[in-house]
This record gives sequence, C-alpha cells and structure tokens, in this order.
Amino acid sequence: MKLGIGTLAFVCFLLLALHYPAYGGEKIYLSDEEAPKMVFPEAEEFEIRVVESTPELREKIKSLIGKVEPSIWEKEYKTYIAKKGTEVIGYAVIVEEIGKHRPITFIVGVTPEGEAGNIAVMIYREPYGSEIRAKRFLKQYEGKTLNDPIRTRKDIVNISGATLSVRAANVGVKKALALISVVYLEGENTGD
Repeated sequence: MKLGIGTLAFVCFLLLALHYPAYGGEKIYLSDEEAPKMVFPEAEEFEIRVVESTPELREKIKSLIGKVEPSIWEKEYKTYIAKKGTEVIGYAVIVEEIGKHRPITFIVGVTPEGEAGNIAVMIYREPYGSEIRAKRFLKQYEGKTLNDPIRTRKDIVNISGATLSVRAANVGVKKALALISVVYLEGENTGD
C-alpha cells in the first residue's frame, strides 16, 4: 500500500498530538505530605495551618511585594510550621502562579528570619518550561528576602524557553515570603 504525502503528514501529526498533549498534562512531583519534608528535611514534625485568603490579607501581601502582580489569589493557603524538637526551624507555604496558561504549584520554605530556603515544584501543568524544577535553578532563591528584587535579569537567571515559568517562580516566591511575613513574622524582615 502506497501512502500519499497528505496521509503521511496526518499520521505524523496524530502521533505527535498523542505524544505531546496540548497542555502537557499534569505532572505531580510531590504530594502535600511529601512537600514540607522536601523543603525542611531536618524537621521532626510539621504543624499544618490553613490560612484563609481574605481581602485584608491580600492587601497586606500587596503592600509588601510592591509592583509584583500575582496571577492567582488562592482561596486559602496551606502553611506548615517546621519544628525540630520544640524549636521552630522555619515555615513553608504552598502557592500557585500561572506559567504560560496553567498554574504551577510550588512549596516555598522560609526561615524564621524571613529568608527563602528550599523551594520545590509540586505540580507542573505546562508542556514546556519544567526545567525550573532543577535544583541548580531553584537554589538561586535561597537567602532571598522581601528586600530583594527576585526578578529576571536583576537577581534571578532566566532559563531560555521557560521565561514564563521563571516569572511564575519569581512571583510565587515573593508572594510566599510576604504571606509568611504577615502570618508568622508579624511584618519583621520586610524593610519597613
């Protein structure tokens, strides 16, 4: 049987479409149970606290992050207080930001001094840009505070082909730092 060019092109397109879905599918890398241990591996226990995203909380966060515009305001934030013995060694929060079309779910660890610690991508839903999951990339957020720009070409190195995912990570980290500051650190370490 001889196939024409049109038929062959259609078969190739169909194979590619089946292999690479339009939005890449949802890739879950960490569950809610695994995520806090990823950002605070030395913690012995985690106290979970769900924080409602009220208009007042959003306004406080906005005042701390300046011109940065989150693409999503979650209805609530799942936060974790990381403890080793009786000592609080840090906080973590799950945040989401839109990549190109779909949300990327991150967990951001924050020290008691208000600095970003370990960060991990929990769920990635875009077909491209998942390179932001690399430890080498995420490491550049460690030690960042609300006083840092946390912006591409300022203090964050971009990844070619993942620009919107990098922007989502930048905004997610900034939003997480502000949330932890407002909820747990009572405005300390914000430069006010």
